[in-house]
Amino acid sequence: MASSTSLLFSLAAFLFLVSFIQTSEAKLNGTIFMNQILDGHNAARAEVGVPPLTWDRNLAVFARGYAHEDRRADCKLLYSERWSFGETIYSGPRNMTAADAVAYWVSGKQWYTYENNTCLEGKDCSDYTQVVWRTTEHVGCAQIKCDTGDLFIACEYYPHGNYEGAWPY
Repeated sequence: MASSTSLLFSLAAFLFLVSFIQTSEAKLNGTIFMNQILDGHNAARAEVGVPPLTWDRNLAVFARGYAHEDRRADCKLLYSERWSFGETIYSGPRNMTAADAVAYWVSGKQWYTYENNTCLEGKDCSDYTQVVWRTTEHVGCAQIKCDTGDLFIACEYYPHGNYEGAWPY
């Protein structure tokens, strides 16, 4: 009896330890994701002299809902039907990082001309301008693994940017 009690105790302790490690790893990965998002955004914003963004958990929940409910099956780059948030989206191989997504959005800077607030014909600068939009204060993002095996990242911004005819900064 003593050995079976000892075995059960050991098994319970082992399962607790595995659960603790998995929970700690998930929290660490979430922190890394959030830091990569904020670091990339705020570096781009600092380059043009606009204030840094802060993380907003509610925006992250909205992003997660959109990604999970609408993009999990296909990972398609389709924007949500949002009305009050700005949004950037990215899809790529499972080894991509949040830093890769932000770098992709910021790469639109190469086609943007501030002097006349235009984007090179045939290119899209809207992700870049949302990242650096002066009056945007908060961002929240989520990442999911799609059924296709790829990853999908969505970021939501408040207040949103990209007002037609307005300069981002």
